[in-house]
Amino acid sequence: MSRICRTALPSRRRRHALVAGTALLAAALTACGGGGDSGAADGGGSKAEMKKKPDMAISVNLTGDQVKAGEPVKVSIADGKLALVKVTDAKGGELAGRISADGKTWTSERNASPGTDYKVEAQNTDSQSAAAQFKTGAADKVNKVSINLPKGSTVGVGMPISLVFDNPVKNRAEVEKQLKVTTSNGTEGSWGWFKDYSGKDRVDWRPREYWKSGTEVKVDMKLSGVDSGQGGGLFARDYNTEFKIGKDRRMEVSLDSKKLSVSEDGQVVKTIPVSAGTPGGQKASWSGKMVLMSKEGTIRMDSQTVGLGDSYDKMVDYSMRLTWSGMYVHAAPWNAGNFGRANTSSGCVGMSDAHAAEFYAQVQVGDPFEVVGSGSKGNAPLGNGYGEWNKSWDEWKQLSALTGTGGGEAGSQNG
Repeated sequence: MSRICRTALPSRRRRHALVAGTALLAAALTACGGGGDSGAADGGGSKAEMKKKPDMAISVNLTGDQVKAGEPVKVSIADGKLALVKVTDAKGGELAGRISADGKTWTSERNASPGTDYKVEAQNTDSQSAAAQFKTGAADKVNKVSINLPKGSTVGVGMPISLVFDNPVKNRAEVEKQLKVTTSNGTEGSWGWFKDYSGKDRVDWRPREYWKSGTEVKVDMKLSGVDSGQGGGLFARDYNTEFKIGKDRRMEVSLDSKKLSVSEDGQVVKTIPVSAGTPGGQKASWSGKMVLMSKEGTIRMDSQTVGLGDSYDKMVDYSMRLTWSGMYVHAAPWNAGNFGRANTSSGCVGMSDAHAAEFYAQVQVGDPFEVVGSGSKGNAPLGNGYGEWNKSWDEWKQLSALTGTGGGEAGSQNG
């Protein structure tokens, strides 16, 4: 270990020195006796060298300017005890951490992020201090997250929090530990892992029951520096969002009565005649609990994009998506003779222009939508939209990497 040591003079302040190589840093203070006339004597006025005051020395596990990211920062002290350690990046962000019970080591709670300059400042119980710097190299591969809820949005009582990852996530438990949901009323919920319709890894958070209207929600995803695992790479940033739960509005389509019922705060406020998917085969509607995913207005619907040949290709108004595979609620004036009478569509739920316009104006993304009755092709796969409400609470918790199996093979098969 090399050190920089300076003779202490009354008119000069103590300075600290950084020792490179092993990241061992020392702030040293020494003093020596003066000449024979100084009065400092060892009994007879002769010169006497005073003992050196112990210097502060710290070591940091990460050193240099191309440090591998994805590891915690560890700061150790050779002598004495640590009183304070602060590790900050160039933007002022701080890595929180804890000092060990014996005062010898400080360890960050989070990993160092890729491509980041860090400054380490430490102080011992004798008020001596030392500093160090290091820089992490860029990650070989970076994972990113797509979030379904923009900041400031208001959504219906069925909307889950849904995160889709660019790359595979093998270290699901480590990632899930960094995901925190805070609600204004202590809503109980859980994360669940499975494959998205796109084939990418996905984790959703749903409450035990539908949200309560007015609930305010914050999501903090402290992922920077976390390793996704084999093939996934490191996360290079944190994510966060916040949203609010709007009006409690729920929809139910009966394939038997061919009617759509709209309930608000538990009371049916409107019933609309509809025509759903043709029973039998691929043109039947999905059944079970779904969630209104998006309001897309006027869109082109082409049957060839959903594996139904050349059945249709037209512009459709007031389109509201229920699944990634193409089940919508929309205006279908060409099928007016079957509203309330027969299910003859290619899987969607159609209604008149007037009813569709009114319905489109009232509903919000996240409203629960359930299809009941006979003639469906069953529940849509879990990742084909927001299908988590088709699972019981106990089944859903099993998809957590912390409280269950983390999805496992069932999750990888879309439920």
